[in-house]
Formats: sequence, C-alpha cells, structure tokens
Amino acid sequence: MQTSLPGITISPEGTSRYAKAVNLSKRVRFDIERDVFRGRGFDFDTKFLPDSMSGAGALLFLTPAERRYLSQVEGRTYANMFGLVERFIGAKMLDVSRGHWLGDQTALEALVRFTDEELKHQEMFRRLEILAASGMPDGYRFVPEANAVASVVLGKSTWAVLALICHIEVFVLAHYRQSIAPDAEISPLFKDVMLHHWREESQHVIVDELEWAREDATLTPQARDRAVDELIELIGAVDGIVQAQAQADCQWFVATCGRELTKGEAQRVDRALLDAYRWQYIVSGAQEPRFVNSLAAKITQAQMQRIEQVIAPFAPKARAA
Repeated sequence: MQTSLPGITISPEGTSRYAKAVNLSKRVRFDIERDVFRGRGFDFDTKFLPDSMSGAGALLFLTPAERRYLSQVEGRTYANMFGLVERFIGAKMLDVSRGHWLGDQTALEALVRFTDEELKHQEMFRRLEILAASGMPDGYRFVPEANAVASVVLGKSTWAVLALICHIEVFVLAHYRQSIAPDAEISPLFKDVMLHHWREESQHVIVDELEWAREDATLTPQARDRAVDELIELIGAVDGIVQAQAQADCQWFVATCGRELTKGEAQRVDRALLDAYRWQYIVSGAQEPRFVNSLAAKITQAQMQRIEQVIAPFAPKARAA
C-alpha cells in the first residue's frame, strides 16, 4: 500500500527508509554537554584536522608546531563552515516537511528530527568556536555571514538546494570515516564533536536522498535542466566562499604564526589553504560514489559533464612544498 496525497506518493520502501532514519535518530541522539563537551576545552598541543584533509602537511618549510597551528586554523574554519551550512539545511528541510504534514507521518517525524538536530549542531559549532577563540590569537575572521548565504541558497530551486545538501552531508560522512576517525593525533574534543556530528548526519543522508528523489519526480526535463544550472551556480558560490576564507585564514596565520614568513612562503600557505578548502567543501563530496550515483540517476550524461567541467579545475594540483 502507498501513502498518497496530491503531489505525494511514498512507496512502502520509501516509508521503510524514513522509518530507518527515525530509528537511527533515536539511537544516536546526544546531549551537547553530557556526551560531547563534558566540561572540556581544547588541547592546543594537538592538531584539529588530519594531514589527509589539511593543507598543512605538505608545507615542509613550516616547523611541526607551525603545521599543527595551521591545522588548528583550518579546523576552526571547518567547524564554522558547518555552522554556516546548517543554517540553510535546517531551513530547507523544515520547508520540504510541508509536503508530509497531512501525509506520511513517519516521513514527517524524520524531517522534524532532522531539523531539530541541525539546530543542535549549530549550537555545538558555536560552542566550538568560543573555545577555539579562547585559546588562539585574536584576529580570526569568518568571512561569510550565515543568513546572507542562506538567503542566496534558498533562493534557488528545491532540486538544486537538495542536491547541494546531499553533497555536503555525504562528504561529512567521508571525511570522518576516512580521515578524522583513524587519526590518533587529533584533538580529542574536536574528534568527539565530529564523531557525534557524523552519527546524526549518517541518518540525515537517508532523508536527503529520499527528499531529493521525491522532488526530482515532479520535474519536467526542462525544469531539471534549469535546476542543474542552479546547482552549478551554487557550486560557484561555494567556491567564492572558500576563496575568501582561504585568503582570510592565510592572512591571519601569517600574522600570528610567531615568525615572519617570506612572500613566497606566504603565497604557498595561501595556495595550500585554497586547495585544501576546495577539496574539503567541493571536490571530496563530488567524488564520493554515493553522491555521484544519486546525481547520475537523475540527470543526463550531458548534464553530468557540465557539472564535472565546473568542478574539475578545483581539484588540488601537486605543488612543491
């Protein structure tokens, strides 16, 4: 039996997947203070981001302490980036929940839980920023403004926004599983934040995929082609954000690393940060099979090539340290 309202059809398989997301949400539910922070601050003798994600590892002209500090700069931005994107992710999921108000109540519960968890994540990353600020030099600047970014993103079609959201939450899973979890040298607090974030994002991706597919089923080929263009515009907007933040982080690192870098060294730091940020926030998700397969199932080969052509220049290139 299918649960149906005008414009909504959820198969038994779909209902089962929404139910899975609800059950996972209940199982991994956490309290920010009791389960994550537990009265702790940062150990600034540890890295925040692993070498496999950070641009610091390749900069061999920096001392080990300087590379560790650069990883902390990047980790601080990494946390702030999640606080940023979760502003529009939560708003969009609250918006699409309207389609389930008088329909499948399991789907509605999954989306309500999703939105509640995104609000909690924003608070968690705000607290992480406060702790980072308490132990790092003054002058850090997070360039993008969350509400302004959210307004731009939410002005795009639902299909494009859901595609971007799925991309982001897929790379969250990949970053933690492949890089953060295996690294024993990362700050224990930073790792715990990312662990609990990963646990809840694991069930968010299920909902992302279901809602994206549901929206895709309503589109004409012409509307989908316009939505692909809007996704490309969003990718460009993300790149604009990471370019500005990489420049700001480079300037702050150069000013606070404890010694005067040469102009060439500063330029290398800037390039390494931009390469790292483009990989973290664009390329890594675009290369994840889970996202690639979801995207490919909805668009033509020509549309996929348009997206790939935009992303290809962002892939980090090997540079001498």
